[in-house]
Amino acid sequence: MDYRIEKDSMGELKVPSEKYWGAQTQRSYQNFKIGVEKMPLEITDAFAILKKACAITNNKLGILTDEKKDIIDKVTNEILEGKLDGNFPLVVWQTGSGTQSNMNMNEVISNRGNEIINEKLLHPNDDVNKSQSSNDTFPTAMHISATVAVENYLIPELEKTLDVLYNLSIENRDIIKIGRTHLQDATPLTLGQEISGWSSMIEKSINNIKDSSFGMHELALGGTAVGTGINCSEGFDVIVAEEISNLTGIEFTTAENKFHSLTSKDELVFCHGALKALAADLLKIANDVRWLASGPRSGLGEISIPENEPGSSIMPGKVNPTQAEALTMIVAQVFGNDVTISFGASQGNFELNVYMPVIIYNFLQSVRLLADGIKSFRENCLIGIKANKEKIKDNLNNSLMLVTALNTHIGYDKASKIARNAHLKGLTLKESALELEYLTEEEFDNWVNPENMI
Repeated sequence: MDYRIEKDSMGELKVPSEKYWGAQTQRSYQNFKIGVEKMPLEITDAFAILKKACAITNNKLGILTDEKKDIIDKVTNEILEGKLDGNFPLVVWQTGSGTQSNMNMNEVISNRGNEIINEKLLHPNDDVNKSQSSNDTFPTAMHISATVAVENYLIPELEKTLDVLYNLSIENRDIIKIGRTHLQDATPLTLGQEISGWSSMIEKSINNIKDSSFGMHELALGGTAVGTGINCSEGFDVIVAEEISNLTGIEFTTAENKFHSLTSKDELVFCHGALKALAADLLKIANDVRWLASGPRSGLGEISIPENEPGSSIMPGKVNPTQAEALTMIVAQVFGNDVTISFGASQGNFELNVYMPVIIYNFLQSVRLLADGIKSFRENCLIGIKANKEKIKDNLNNSLMLVTALNTHIGYDKASKIARNAHLKGLTLKESALELEYLTEEEFDNWVNPENMI
């Protein structure tokens, strides 16, 4: 492999000739050979956006020339287009401030920009990092990437899923089935009503996530090293937030208190809490689907789901609820991510949190898995759900809990005896009621009517 020599304050290092990163990136690359978890692409894109916005802002403030601004703009566009993807090799398990990823971006922009104009024009610290510190750029990249991921990727998938569930609830609104509590028979409801509970969960999750993401619209840029804004021009923080808003189409503002924005990660904790709540609802929905589809002959079997792939290497014809299983595993991962994020956010010692890479890695993984998982579950399972009307009718008619309709006519105790007698003797409710002589056949037919119980 061909190398070139790069220098930083600690000396010289060999860097692969075909790469645009510099000495500080190379040091991190060599010193942290830990795991396979790379800094997420979303963070790379967020850094490109903020570096572009900083260059525009510094130019407006008269402290960065037009030529330097234009070349930074050109290189950041290349990064956002994916043309320089192989130049961001650093792992999550690096310095907790994310300094090395910030410098990775600075070095790539500087070296690629100088290559384009064929002269040493840009300096990674003095130009690309002007008015910034890793301590305010990395938290800013976290908020940009998290907000974009939640609002542009997750929310749309949830809204599409809400439409599917709403239509399913309407489609099945007249199918009366037995309800279940404690995994035991309960009073009737319609299948549409049952599914409406799922759709309401998704609707509330959408609102909760939207509300919880507002705090991430505040940006730390302008706080520089410890929140005081040292080496940053007055007004930079307000203008750069406006430029980031223009570039993303999302309204960002400068954080009111930069000391808070550097050391606290409560906005990410708060939003991920809403993601965890969504995950809890998804677990309930996925479990309901696979319970209701269980069988097909020895389970509940009240709905059928798409048969997507063979379910067993030994049992011919077996088909499993694989989409539900995938979604429940995603839920387990999101729950674990929440623990990591919560612990990391609790470690904001003095003026800086140094768990930022692992916080954002887990946050973005949760969003990515939830968005992809919800899409897969919707397209490969939910849209194909069909009611098994005969099975639903059989389960309804065989349920002892229809006796609840008699409470207001003969009282709880007599109704309970009817149900118990039917269960012990293998009778229908009607047969049991007539045997005990608590009511007439006509009274039973008038009072025990599932359509009047929903």
